[in-house]
Amino acid sequence: MIQKTSAPGSAEPQLRNACLNFWSVKAELGLRGPRREGPVFSKIWYDSREQRLHQPDCESHTQCFLLAFSTAQHAGRKPAAERMMRFPHCLAFAFCLFTTLSSQADSNEKTLARPNILIAIADDWSFGHAGAYGCSWIKTPGFDRVAKEGVLFNRFYTPSAKCSPSRSAIMTGRNPWQLGAAANHWPTFPAEFQTYPEVLQTMGYWVGMTMKGWGPGEAKDVNGKPRQMAGVPFNKRTTGTPTAEISKNNYSANFEDFLAANTDSKPWCFWYGSVEPHRPYEYGSGVSKGGKQLGDVLRVPAYWPDNDTVRNDMLDYGFEVEYFDKHLAQMLESLEAKGQLENTIVIVMADNGMPFPRSKGQNYEIANHLPLAVRWPKGIPFPGRVVDDYVSVIDLAPTLLEVAGVPWATSGMAPATGRSFLPLLRSEKSGIIDAARDHVLLGRERNDVGRPNDVGYPIRSILKAGVLYSHNFEPSRWPGGNPEAGYLDCDSSPTKSALLHAHRKNVADPFWALSFGKRGEEELYDLASDPDCVINLAAKTELAAVKTALSGQLEMELRMQEDPRILGRGAEFDAYPFANDTHRGFYERHRSGNAMLKGFSADDFEVAPLDIVLPRE
Repeated sequence: MIQKTSAPGSAEPQLRNACLNFWSVKAELGLRGPRREGPVFSKIWYDSREQRLHQPDCESHTQCFLLAFSTAQHAGRKPAAERMMRFPHCLAFAFCLFTTLSSQADSNEKTLARPNILIAIADDWSFGHAGAYGCSWIKTPGFDRVAKEGVLFNRFYTPSAKCSPSRSAIMTGRNPWQLGAAANHWPTFPAEFQTYPEVLQTMGYWVGMTMKGWGPGEAKDVNGKPRQMAGVPFNKRTTGTPTAEISKNNYSANFEDFLAANTDSKPWCFWYGSVEPHRPYEYGSGVSKGGKQLGDVLRVPAYWPDNDTVRNDMLDYGFEVEYFDKHLAQMLESLEAKGQLENTIVIVMADNGMPFPRSKGQNYEIANHLPLAVRWPKGIPFPGRVVDDYVSVIDLAPTLLEVAGVPWATSGMAPATGRSFLPLLRSEKSGIIDAARDHVLLGRERNDVGRPNDVGYPIRSILKAGVLYSHNFEPSRWPGGNPEAGYLDCDSSPTKSALLHAHRKNVADPFWALSFGKRGEEELYDLASDPDCVINLAAKTELAAVKTALSGQLEMELRMQEDPRILGRGAEFDAYPFANDTHRGFYERHRSGNAMLKGFSADDFEVAPLDIVLPRE
């Protein structure tokens, strides 16, 4: 039995009188005792001592009318119409009960339209690396709970596998190539684009974040004032950590501070921005502190050698994913204890793929394919489902504004390219729900430093029905950054160093070529047979029609989105300056002996430029 308490100033007197009239109707009909009235009748009464209406859950006007009419209908044994004529009290009661329940339904609908929002974003976490996806060597009870009690997504992608452009897309609902300088990593975010956290704050939400929100880069408003892109920061609490490389930010304790600061009891939106599993890691920590074994990794991807160095690196990554999940689980437990979990939409995801060669910053399955689970008991009527529709991070902002009851047209945000996936959450189906969600667009512009004149490695891709087509606009450039500048479009790591050392011993090393070698203008991969994207089918004549169809759709949609790159203005992206001085002109300063970046291994820099050019397949 569900109990609902009416708010002060509600229709309690009317309800009490209606109930009194109702009991007098019962007396006229000779009915005694609550168990004679039928299944609905016995569930509604007014408790004068507690001053509350006891009733079943009623969240819509239709449900309220049926409940009220059914209640009145059970007041006798003759046909409903005849009873209503003979006993006006019943009709009066039904009407009063209907209006009262409808008022409460209005309140319920408003509550459903304005849930609390918790977004947990791991920093550099690839799809599949969670228990809910069948991964045995990374334990994620927090994520698994969200998936089990909500919806798990199998095809969730970021259009750009790098922190800044991906987070720009998440916050705006637009692809990075539609955001000017924000298509790049380390940009100055354009003041004309609003973010959904900023909009929610103006619409009455209490909005906050911890640790990593949008960035890295610089974001100021039109008056030059720094913007709180993800909300008010809460970062005061610190804690001990299992390794020196894991952030000391006590994420869950800072979340508690955020909740406590919500003194007006507003609906709230919180951005849990972990910096795990971003590099660096403590080498060997997965084994020494995480209790893992090298054999726990069931499969090393085909683009890396299967050796102890790579396996250790993967386990260290997994150990940090588990740390992110630990704080997520603590947040869920806290909300449950406070009674706030039921009407909180919890979204757990990542910004881009794992920080390994051929992954983060690139345009392959492991780079752009991300985990996603959503839990929201008040908004997901059929939990425990797995969805196979293609969903992009650009769909997040439209979804969140819709659940918050904020029309996009009046939000002040630029037109969205993404679209709400709320219908997927409300559906009762698993698998493919919306046939129109059959593809996503991917791409990249300039990521990290390391090329002459601060240029990037532009790509546009389409992934449709399990086939990935990519167009590399500047195949003469190095996709991982120039070798003599340290391949800096790839984070330093034991795996990266192992690939570079192997190549120095054997210039024909296939793993170096897959991660750092130059590529052809077109790439085509069948993910069903080649999930690692190592067999380029672009030159296969039997697949020419498939390639042409995908290329044509990609170009058409990019033109509709007014992508400068496809419109012949791609140089605009390279011309946007880095937001910080240490990155601007890095290649030239490094080559003259005047620059080195922190966090990168000097051993990764080749002594001289390499002139190796692989065949364009």
